[in-house]
Amino acid sequence: MTPTSSLKPHIVTLGTAGGPRWWAAADSGERTGIATAVVVGDAFYLVDFGQGAGRRLSQSGLELKDLRALFITHLHSDHVYDLAGLGIFGLYALTDRTDSPVKIIGPGNRGELPAVSPRAVVEPQPLAPENPTPGTRQMFEQLMKAHATDLNDRILDSLRPSPLDIFHAEDIRIPADSGYHPNNNPTPDMEPFEVYRDELVTVTAILVEHPPVAPAFAFRFDTAEGSVTISGDTAYTQNMITLAQDTDLLLHEAIDFAWVESLYADKTDESSRASRDHHYKSHTSVREAAKLAETAGAGHLALHHLVPGSASESVWQEAGEHFSGTFTVPNDLDTIPFARQR
Repeated sequence: MTPTSSLKPHIVTLGTAGGPRWWAAADSGERTGIATAVVVGDAFYLVDFGQGAGRRLSQSGLELKDLRALFITHLHSDHVYDLAGLGIFGLYALTDRTDSPVKIIGPGNRGELPAVSPRAVVEPQPLAPENPTPGTRQMFEQLMKAHATDLNDRILDSLRPSPLDIFHAEDIRIPADSGYHPNNNPTPDMEPFEVYRDELVTVTAILVEHPPVAPAFAFRFDTAEGSVTISGDTAYTQNMITLAQDTDLLLHEAIDFAWVESLYADKTDESSRASRDHHYKSHTSVREAAKLAETAGAGHLALHHLVPGSASESVWQEAGEHFSGTFTVPNDLDTIPFARQR
């Protein structure tokens, strides 16, 4: 593709809220779980697929037949909530994709459990100890197997294809020389590495800091006409600056720490204290997101994965005071172009 091919690259913010909750509607309108469509020419790609993403996708006007791949930043439930639905219902729109399945690309098996919170009084026991940290491939296959009664009815009686034939889930291979270790070194300083390429986009990834999750990724999409970088969940980290260098559009997460303080102000139980700890070590403040975008030289900063998802837009406007480029707080189903302007 040449720069004059009119790819009109843009993103559609299918869902803009973060966190494993159903957020009540507020002044800013109702936000659903995090999901982003990256549209390039006639094709589109998804990054994460949280609660409500399937419904938002149907409202967006995008046609599932044009989906090339889904990229998962990490395996927290608010980023993959609607993945089962995509596999089960997607087969009706993608019956002809058995020869070119839609790729689902995300983190591999963690390999070992994270450390228990130091606030634990009694050590908790993990769920599914026989396989406690499945990666993207195993998770998708297990989700489809859980729906085998329904799916086998469709396969045997209605002659539908199996979702395992029209979707191909695969785990991202972290470069062996990166020094990565899920507990001892989950976010080593590193260079971005390629995870996907076709004639429209090159997608690179980098490890970001979202403890205790490991691995956690951010993704960058480079096209002939512009680039977009999507942070996933992360604290302020140099790797994110490296990936987003001179990007045309940066979508970065943000959390309101004043809300965190109000949420846990009157709670003294260890579970609440551990949850508060998690927010501070694993997420980015509004001001930090702006600082990161400024340091990276991003042309446009859009805040998403907003926590709380019920906050009014005014909570997030502080970022505009600390960023010299274009600044946006998108709602669900907004469109933001990322064609190169500089």
